[in-house]
Amino acid sequence: MVPLRRHRLAFLSETGWAAVRARSWDAQSRVCIDHWAAHRLPLVVARQPLDASGNAPIALGLPAPLQWERRRLLIHVPLSALAWFDEFPRFDDAACLLPRNLRVAWRTLGRQLAGCLAPARVYGAYGWQLLTGLPYVCKTSDIDLWIGVRDTGHADSVAHHLKSLALRHQRLGGELIFEDGTAVAWCEWRAWRAGRVRHVLVKHLHGASIADASFVRQHAPAVEIAA
Repeated sequence: MVPLRRHRLAFLSETGWAAVRARSWDAQSRVCIDHWAAHRLPLVVARQPLDASGNAPIALGLPAPLQWERRRLLIHVPLSALAWFDEFPRFDDAACLLPRNLRVAWRTLGRQLAGCLAPARVYGAYGWQLLTGLPYVCKTSDIDLWIGVRDTGHADSVAHHLKSLALRHQRLGGELIFEDGTAVAWCEWRAWRAGRVRHVLVKHLHGASIADASFVRQHAPAVEIAA
């Protein structure tokens, strides 16, 4: 099985959806879930219980769009209910949803991220609207990115590029995700590395913790040893 990771999309099998729909739901939730099942839309991997065993149900999230009052449904399914995993839309795919005056800066950021080998995906309101075609984005919606980074130096470089777009669009959010699955909000990372805050919140599959200097040591760039 593909390892579970925050922001990873999960698609249910037909049998899996049938089992979910057979559960007791309030009227609004049922309409939403019926739509998801009928259109085979994805769920997203949510925070998993810390003490979950290998056979424990998997926690998945369904963030509903505006028409269902942005409700956040938590759905637990057995491993057998999963058909496959996928990822949120790529960075470039979101350009069509952005204001025209932001698209040039968006494309520039895309080239910068590609140049430093930092894969970026769009989640949150913009990502879900791209995935479903349903109305999620409004004037106050953040543009949320998750960006894979190798180490602290790579994270610093990515955060620097993100800052350039954030100066134009104050609602640019998202996370830097390290190879071990730990994640830090990019703006918090930048403030921490600049010494403006003493600690930073690190999120992972089973919750969150406060990081200190040891996190930097654990994720420092690898040192190449000359032959």
